[in-house]
Amino acid sequence: MFPLLAFLAFIYLPYAHSQIPQYILSNPSSPHTDRIPTIHESAVQARRILNLSSIATLSTVFPDDDASGDASENQPSGLGGVPIGLMNYYASCNPHPYDPTILAVTIATSIRNAQAGSNVTLSLRYHPPPDHPPGKDQFTYSPANLPRFSLIGHILRISDDEARKTGIDDCFMQRHPEVMWQPGNDIHESWWAKLVVEKIYWFGGFGDRAYIGWIPVEEWRGVTQEEVAQARLRGEHGFERKTMRT
Repeated sequence: MFPLLAFLAFIYLPYAHSQIPQYILSNPSSPHTDRIPTIHESAVQARRILNLSSIATLSTVFPDDDASGDASENQPSGLGGVPIGLMNYYASCNPHPYDPTILAVTIATSIRNAQAGSNVTLSLRYHPPPDHPPGKDQFTYSPANLPRFSLIGHILRISDDEARKTGIDDCFMQRHPEVMWQPGNDIHESWWAKLVVEKIYWFGGFGDRAYIGWIPVEEWRGVTQEEVAQARLRGEHGFERKTMRT
């Protein structure tokens, strides 16, 4: 049995090799062939996702001095250096739409870790609109085939005065009208903040026609709001006509 399989594999390999496109993991010479998006095009897609969504996973690391645990939360010991990711609201607001606005609650685990010096990562993925057109196959809207990315940076506090002057508070509340814990509430101490993005890791999807890798922060910040507004992602109305892969 095994010699037969080996023989079949031997005679199949040259055929299989001849069928492999010469532009796998690189772009073809023809501009009409499906190609890998450039880093800038990938940055535009990422900024589009940041603009469309308003919920992401905020990941931080427990500080080393948390080894004793927190009795008020029944926290176990030995969490120093352990990462944790939790759902978090955010909004992409002017004057710096590339740095997500966050409503920080002082008591929240992620914020406490950040204030203790933890690195911070905000992870997002693209969700096609509910009314998206039918897919060509089961892979079209597979989560593994859709883009996702992580923003790495640090939390910077924004004063209430600056939030009012720049309209950040109104922008955030438009995306999250149900929020009741804005600064000055009677529930928890909170304050406006933003994630100052320093590094961006992009995963455009599986297969060989997506860019996977780091996006320079200058490229991320350099994307214009006009580019974000005009971009279309798979499943959005106008994607087939306005795709960046033409």
